[in-house]
Amino acid sequence: MTIRFLAHRWPTLLALALTLVTFVDGAPPTGFLAALLVVMPLCYLGFGAARGELRDRRTLAVQLAGLVVFCAAAALVLSLDGRPALYVLAAGWLAHGLWDLVHHRSGRVVPRAWSEWCGVVDTSGALAILLLA
Repeated sequence: MTIRFLAHRWPTLLALALTLVTFVDGAPPTGFLAALLVVMPLCYLGFGAARGELRDRRTLAVQLAGLVVFCAAAALVLSLDGRPALYVLAAGWLAHGLWDLVHHRSGRVVPRAWSEWCGVVDTSGALAILLLA
């Protein structure tokens, strides 16, 4: 039973390992973490296009709105200094974790393994950012 559970939760385990390796010696530069807020929704657009899910105008509009919101969050992070920037950054990462949860539940746009992996990276990354702030 334990082996079966672990086999099904490989995205979570991989995400936790990545988060640990990324934050074990402190937070990466704020600019890098803010750039990832832009890369994350671009990955979703890429997956959605490859899977043919962006043909639906509503789905495309939602994904593009997500891109705009996460780009705005990244721009806000870059316009701030110190702790306020880290708090906005953590909020952006946590918001993307919720974005991942919605996609995981719907099973649309990205594979479930991706949304699980990304959601765990985003949520544990947000927590790491807050703890290191």
